[in-house]
Amino acid sequence: MSSHPLNLYELNLADLTEFLTGLGEPAYRAKQIWQWLYRQYTPDFATMSNLPQPLRDKLDANATLDIGPIIAEQLSNDNQTKKVLFQLADGQQIETVLMRYEKRRTLCISTQAGCAMGCIFCATGQMGFFRHLNSGEIVAQVIHFARELAAEGEHVTNVVLMGMGEPLHNYENTMTAVDRLTDPTGFNLGARKITISTVGLVPAIRRYADEKRQTPLAVSLHAATDAERDKLIPVNRKWPIADIIEACRYYVAKTGRRITFEWALIAHENDTPEQAQALGRLLQGMLCHVNLIPLNPTQKYGGQPSSRARVNAFQQGLARYGVSSTVRVRRGIDIQAGCGQLKATVQK
Repeated sequence: MSSHPLNLYELNLADLTEFLTGLGEPAYRAKQIWQWLYRQYTPDFATMSNLPQPLRDKLDANATLDIGPIIAEQLSNDNQTKKVLFQLADGQQIETVLMRYEKRRTLCISTQAGCAMGCIFCATGQMGFFRHLNSGEIVAQVIHFARELAAEGEHVTNVVLMGMGEPLHNYENTMTAVDRLTDPTGFNLGARKITISTVGLVPAIRRYADEKRQTPLAVSLHAATDAERDKLIPVNRKWPIADIIEACRYYVAKTGRRITFEWALIAHENDTPEQAQALGRLLQGMLCHVNLIPLNPTQKYGGQPSSRARVNAFQQGLARYGVSSTVRVRRGIDIQAGCGQLKATVQK
């Protein structure tokens, strides 16, 4: 038996029903609580007004809705990006980000405390890996901001699993969380509004393809030759570029869905005409799109973001091979909330 009370966000509706009948409650109560969790985003059991007080007392004694306290919160200078640092039940810490765009409210969600991939330009990778998050800890990050947005008459429009951690390394918990967030009886976010990001775990990409999921896939490539990618992304030595591209083509063939490649543009490293040409050749003819992100600075990596002129030249290089690309709008850089900047105080 865990020393921590059960977080109800770890349960699907069937599990919640079983949990309640185990407490001696009628099964129909599960649906009432489910609505409170995923439609009302209630912060506690006290506000579940259609439940009898004895049941609320039982829930208080045996369960929780709390991911853990927020120990830091930062707002960017333009007020468009907000980052929170949660402390989980065991003391581990994770960061979650809300980004406001003209028509979108996008959440950047963490799937692990730390990350085992060790990408040298990423603050989370520089931290090392501590543990996987369970599905409830992933879901609860979304609910936290859904509650905050609802109070302002707004709602979550998009979720990107691009926070701390490698989602496909924590495959089961990540996909369980995605299934819960897309459940039409629950949070009911469209599958196509949730993007899964990976550095290229080949067996997991193939499994994802076989499951024919509707959630978009983004692959962090960052280099078009193994010599360059080995320097940036250690896992490339296990699954080199040829294997990743083959898995990506398999994904497109299986699902008929476009795949996105993420590319952090590092000045005079991977923004050269040679890299643009190599990438163009690699992706030519594939149903794909390249998302270019001028590098976000981190403490332990000296690389610099590419200049506007070099970004433009790189895009033109890709266009010669018929490969479409866009440059991502950078958000929250002043509060270290950008892509690759998330980290937490290290908890051993």
